Amino acid sequence: MPAKLLTSTALAGLIAAGAATTAAAEIEVSAYGGYQTSPHSRIDGTLPGGGDFSELIGWDGDSFAAPPYYGARVTVWGENNWGWGVELTHAKVYGADETALFDRLEFSDGHNIITVNYTKRWPGQWNQFTPYVGAGIGIALPHVDAQPAGGGTRTFGYQLTGPAARLTAGASYELNDRWSVFSEYQFTWSDNKVDLDGGGNLETRIITNSVNVGVSYSF
Repeated sequence: MPAKLLTSTALAGLIAAGAATTAAAEIEVSAYGGYQTSPHSRIDGTLPGGGDFSELIGWDGDSFAAPPYYGARVTVWGENNWGWGVELTHAKVYGADETALFDRLEFSDGHNIITVNYTKRWPGQWNQFTPYVGAGIGIALPHVDAQPAGGGTRTFGYQLTGPAARLTAGASYELNDRWSVFSEYQFTWSDNKVDLDGGGNLETRIITNSVNVGVSYSF
């Protein structure tokens, strides 16, 4: 899994650089789980044995099945309650059974979305509640598990598949000066081009909608 290791190293370096350059700022570390779905999308491409295809398929999220849906982010808050940071969401999508082209088609470990975010918050608006909105752009790094119908070569592994973006809106509740809990709605979009083992490719646009619940620690 070298791609995953490389991305984790890059994220760690970015977080460290942000912390070093904003030593006087507030740093917030958040983790969350939740319920995530994904609407239908079209898959297009070429099968390993030759032959183009195009099909509209459904996606299942199975948020609580192992490995579960989850996410984490680091936000560095600056002046006027604007913040920037990085976020990883481990989303999951499973191709529904109606596809006739693939015996297996899933991004289940997971459909990883990594973005650099910009966020605005409004502390003290509703007593201890703080509403916030955010947006981010980045990459999709899914774990591809695809096998064409009829026992073709199975593609299994992490791939950098294309650009991604996210939108977030939620509110946090302050427990004390360090800890808070939050709930939010999050939308992600990614444009994915997958290389299939044995030749061929697959392209699809994946959208996720999720309701997240999590906890944050600030220092």
